[in-house]
Amino acid sequence: MDFQPTEDQRDLRAGVRGLLEGRYGREALRAAVDAAAGTGTGTGAAVDRGLWRELGEAGFFALRLPESEGGVGLGLPEAVLVFEEAGRALVPGPLVATHLAAGVVPGAAAGTAVVTAFDLAGDLAGDLVAYLGEADAVLGAAVLPVGEPVRAADPLTPLHRVARPGGAEASASASRSASVSAYVSEGALLTAALQVGSALRTVELAVRYAGEREQFGQPIGAFQAVKHTCAQMLVRAEVARTAVYAAAVTGDPGEAAAAKLLADEAAVRNARDCLQVHGGMGFTWEADVHLHLKRAWVRAEQWRTAAEAEELLAAELLDSAG
Repeated sequence: MDFQPTEDQRDLRAGVRGLLEGRYGREALRAAVDAAAGTGTGTGAAVDRGLWRELGEAGFFALRLPESEGGVGLGLPEAVLVFEEAGRALVPGPLVATHLAAGVVPGAAAGTAVVTAFDLAGDLAGDLVAYLGEADAVLGAAVLPVGEPVRAADPLTPLHRVARPGGAEASASASRSASVSAYVSEGALLTAALQVGSALRTVELAVRYAGEREQFGQPIGAFQAVKHTCAQMLVRAEVARTAVYAAAVTGDPGEAAAAKLLADEAAVRNARDCLQVHGGMGFTWEADVHLHLKRAWVRAEQWRTAAEAEELLAAELLDSAG
């Protein structure tokens, strides 16, 4: 089976990259980071509604809606290419939830509504929800809940904790969970595509810095240890990208879970290796490397964690062995 992108798919990816480079390049990213830091709360910045509408107008959220419903009429293979580019640019906001809500929540497809989801691992105190303060709706929830702001590792991913209902409200919570569960496989795959984009971008950052930074009279990229690190980063990212593309073509939940596992590992480990290549410079606020690592940490907890993916894959292996 051939998983190579077609010419139309490559053109789609190039178009999205051009849009994001023009609308959300490094200057816009750093401005958003500085604005988040300037609040002094560490809870992140608001969603850029103008960018959100532009993404909607470009068909980002309505990509998989039928043309009869005002969508673009494409499929998962095209969606992962688009989300890969968004991950590369570190576009903030609940991109996956809003995309999944197209056709379900009014305004989601057009980008005039911001939709988040109960897609993060919670704790004993309640469920964590990203961008709740900026959202117009929560996927699978009848009403927009009220939450308490929580300090987040990623400055561009504000978090809120929503207390878990009990007693008479427990059935409503179970209904919400059942509604969201229908989107978990696709949500995990699209999040994996975001992770792949980030993993590939950190490869670029590491290689570029290795060619510029000199030590002992030559670029550090000439040293074997640095070469091996960059090569391992590329292999890790490409293996994850292949798994994501394959899962998008087959639509198999097990393959989507495996792709999420590989993509999470690629994004986190590549960001750490990129920090290693940068040395002390990589740990400074001015460098972009730490932003990729922090976002990768958050995404690794979204839609399907490593433990959940491993459980699903183990169950499939047991079923096939039986």
